[in-house]
Amino acid sequence: MPPVPIEEKDTAFLEKVKAKSGLADLYDARDLTELVFRVMRDLMTTEAADRVEEELHKPAEVTDDKSLQMEIADLWHDTNPIVGFLSRVRPPWQGPGIFKIDSDRFLFRVANEGGMPPNIDREQVVKAVFSATKDELSSERIQEIASWLPDKVRQLWEEA
Repeated sequence: MPPVPIEEKDTAFLEKVKAKSGLADLYDARDLTELVFRVMRDLMTTEAADRVEEELHKPAEVTDDKSLQMEIADLWHDTNPIVGFLSRVRPPWQGPGIFKIDSDRFLFRVANEGGMPPNIDREQVVKAVFSATKDELSSERIQEIASWLPDKVRQLWEEA
C-alpha cells in the first residue's frame, strides 16, 4: 500500500523536523512527528491537549493560497480514529499505576511504535519535533507542555 501523501501545508514544519533529526525523508518525519504528538497527548488532560491544538491551528504562513497555509494541528490529531477517541476519554497517563509514562517509556514508544530508522537517535528525533513545535507555540503553552513531561523528556523539551 503506497504511503499517504504529505499535505503541502505540512511541508515546512516537517522539513524542520527532518533537518534537525537526521531523518532521510518527509514521510519518516511525518510518521514520527505524529507518534511523538500521540505520546505527548497521552500525558496530558484532554483540555491541555485542546489548548495546544488551538495554537497549532493557526496558519504559519499568511497567504490567500489555502494550499500553502500550514495547519500543524492536523499533525496533532491522531490518524487512527480509535486511538484519537480513546485519547480524549481516558485520564492522563501519569502518577502511580501500570500506564504511567516516564521518560524511558516515552522514548521507548517513539523508537518502537513508529518504524524508527535504525541509524537515527530517538532523542534527536524527539528534540527535533519539540523544536519545530515550540516555534509555533506561545511561551504560556510551551511552559504548560513542559509541566506534563517526565524528567528526561522535559529536559529535551527545554533544550529544543
